[in-house]
Amino acid sequence: MRDSSTMRASEQDGTYPRPQLMRRSWADLGGEWEFAFDDDDAGVASGWHLGTTRFADRIVVPFPAESPASGIGDTSFHRVVWYRRVVGPDDVRAAGLGAAAPVLVLHFGAVDYRASVWANGRFLGEHEGGQTPFSFELDGDLLDGAFTLVVRAEDDPADVSQPRGKQDWLEEPHVIWYHRTTGIWQPVWLEAAPPSPERVTRVNWTPDLPGAAVTLQLRLGARPTRPLWLEIEIDHDGTELASLRTRLSEPEHRIVVSLPLQSNGQGYERLLWSPEHPTLLDARLRLVDDEGTVVDDVASYLGLRSVGHHGGRFLLNDRPYLLRSVLEQGYWPESHLAAPSAEALRREAQLIKDLGFNAVRLHEKAEDPRLLFWTDRLGLLVWGEIGSAFEFSPRAIERTVREWTEIVARDAAHPSIVTWVPVNESWGVQHVSHDPAQRHFVQALFHLTKALDPSRLVVSNDGWEHGESDLLTIHDYASSGAALRDTYADAAAIGGLLDGVGPAGRRLAAGSSDASALRGKPVMVTEFGGITYAPGSDLETWGYSVATSAEAFERHLDELVSAVRDSPALAGFCYTQLTDTRQEANGLVDEHRVPKLPVETIRAIVTGDGRE
Repeated sequence: MRDSSTMRASEQDGTYPRPQLMRRSWADLGGEWEFAFDDDDAGVASGWHLGTTRFADRIVVPFPAESPASGIGDTSFHRVVWYRRVVGPDDVRAAGLGAAAPVLVLHFGAVDYRASVWANGRFLGEHEGGQTPFSFELDGDLLDGAFTLVVRAEDDPADVSQPRGKQDWLEEPHVIWYHRTTGIWQPVWLEAAPPSPERVTRVNWTPDLPGAAVTLQLRLGARPTRPLWLEIEIDHDGTELASLRTRLSEPEHRIVVSLPLQSNGQGYERLLWSPEHPTLLDARLRLVDDEGTVVDDVASYLGLRSVGHHGGRFLLNDRPYLLRSVLEQGYWPESHLAAPSAEALRREAQLIKDLGFNAVRLHEKAEDPRLLFWTDRLGLLVWGEIGSAFEFSPRAIERTVREWTEIVARDAAHPSIVTWVPVNESWGVQHVSHDPAQRHFVQALFHLTKALDPSRLVVSNDGWEHGESDLLTIHDYASSGAALRDTYADAAAIGGLLDGVGPAGRRLAAGSSDASALRGKPVMVTEFGGITYAPGSDLETWGYSVATSAEAFERHLDELVSAVRDSPALAGFCYTQLTDTRQEANGLVDEHRVPKLPVETIRAIVTGDGRE
C-alpha cells in the first residue's frame, strides 16, 4: 500500500504508474503470475478464461515473455499467451477499498497487442493497441475476498498492420529491429475509487502564458447522476497560486484557471518550466457533493511553458532554444521494451541530462508514463512518437489513428513533451511521394494531431517526404563532419535540398506544394551519427560508421556533432543514439548504460563547452 495523502504529486517517488492523476492508495499487481502459451488457440474453448485451470509456467509481470526478466525468455513466435493471478484480500485492502471509495478499478498500463480480461470467469472487456492503457471497474462479489484474474493476450508476429515500432517480423532480430514484446509489459495495478459518474478519469493542463492562466480539460467516467462540485487548488512550494470551485454537470469540462501572480510581466518567468529550471506546480482536484462530502480526491501537477517557432527557430517560452537531443530506443537487454524498474527510468532521464542533452526523441515507442514524470521533473524536452505499422491498408489506418489518439490523450498533460511525431521515415506509407492516398493519410495525421493538441508542434513525417509540418526534420547519416558542414552551412544550402533529393536518396518534401510550405520552417537534423564502437561485443554489430578505438570514437563523434551543433542554419539536432540496442551497437553508452567515453567528454562534445 502506498499513501500519497502527505506528498505533493510533483515530488512523488516515480513508482505510481499514472503520475499525473494520483489517488491516495493503490496496489501493485506486478510479480509472479501463472502463465501459458496457447499456440493452438484452444484456451477459450477449453475454458481457461473461467479461472479454474492452473497454468504450469510462472512469469514475472510486467516483463514480456520474450525477455529474461520475465523468467520465460522465449523469443520464438507465440501468437496467444495467457496469464492467471489470484487477487487476495491483502491486495484489495492495499488498494484502499472502503466507504469513501466503494469500487475497485483494475488498470493495465499496456498489453501488446490485443487483451481480453476476465475476473472469476466474468468477462470484463477487451482492448486493442499495444502501447496504451485501459481499465475496468470491479464491484459486487469481486470485492468479497479473493477473485481470480485471467488475461488472454494475442499478438500476431506476422501482422504488419499492427502499430509495432521496432518489433521484428522475423524470428531473429536483424538490422534495426529487435525481439518482439508480447503481452503485459507495463504495470498492472488496483486502486479504490468512487463509481464512474463520480470518478476523475483524465486531466490535461494547457498553459496560457500571455493570459496568466492554465486550462484544465477534465473527464469523468460518466455523466454525473447528482450535483457535484469541482474544487481546484494549485500551489508551488506551499504558496497558493489559484483556488477555484465550479459546478460539474457534464462528463467532460474545460475550465480556465487564472494565475494572478503570473500577470506581473516582470516576474512571471520565475515559475516557467524549462530544462534549466524544471519548475512544477502541484494541483489537487476534489469532487464534492452538495453536502460537502468529498467523493473523489486526486493529485496532479503541471508546468508553465509555451512552444512555438518563428524566423526558422524553435521557441521555448517565446525565446529561441537550440535542441540538443538524443534518440532513445527504450530497450533493455534484460526486459526489452519494458523498463527493468521504476528506478531505471529515473536513471535513464538523468543519464541523458548528464551527457549534455536537453531533449530526447522517444523513438518508435510510446514510453512508460513514469519516464515522462522524470523528464518533467528533471527537465528534458520530449518528442513523443508512436510505434509504426509497416503496411498501408484500411486496417492499419484504423489501428494507427485509434492508438495515436489514445497516446496523445494519455501524455498531453506532460510539460516536457513539446513535439508530436505521428510518422517516422515513411514507415507504413512507403510510397507517400507517389500515392495520393498515403499522402492524404500523412496530412490527416498531422491535422488530427493539431486538432487533438494545438499547443504543440507536430512533425508530419520525421526524416523525409514531409507534408505540411511545423518543422523540417532531416535524417542524414553522412560519415564525415565535412559533408555535414557543407550540407547545412546556411539556409541557401538547405533550400537546395528542398529543390532536389535529400540524404538517403529521398525527397524532403512529399510534393512541390509541400516544399514551398516548408521554406522558412525551423530545420533540424533529427537523426545523424550512428557510430558503432562495440569492443568485446559477442553480436554481429551494425551501425552507419565504425570506430575501432576509444580515441577514434571520440574524434569521429566530435567531428559529426560539432558539424551540426555549430550550424547557424539549424534549430536543433538529435544524435543516434543513446544506448546500444542488441546488434545496433551505435550508442553513446552500451546496452547496460555504461558510457563508452567519460561522461564529461561526451557532455563537452554535445554542448560544445570547453571544445576548441
